[in-house]
Amino acid sequence: QVQLVDSGGGLVQPGGSLRLSCVASGSIASITTMAWHRQAPGKERDLVASIEKGGATKYADSVKGRFTISRDNAKNTMSLEMGSLKPEDAAVYYCSADGLHYTDDGTPIVFRSWGQGTQVTVSS
Repeated sequence: QVQLVDSGGGLVQPGGSLRLSCVASGSIASITTMAWHRQAPGKERDLVASIEKGGATKYADSVKGRFTISRDNAKNTMSLEMGSLKPEDAAVYYCSADGLHYTDDGTPIVFRSWGQGTQVTVSS
């Protein structure tokens, strides 16, 4: 099993910044893709940004130029630097990870895990 713990959410004024963090732990063989998603009340969960093991990144159009995703492969951690925050950025943010983990007998199998979510509120 692979567990993800995300953190860093909070209340910030429009135009402010926040840094979200995600830590993966467990019997990890490798993590290929890590990503941040967000879900506002009454809306679908949407992809915000993703980063591959080699460093390639993708961003939703709505956050390009304002958010920066990064990861530390050695520590199995990921961050999302969010700047110039807008009220429409308010949501519960979830991290995810895709990769391979070891079963009890040492067999590597595919996994996708999610963090528990961290609330971001943007309001004056």
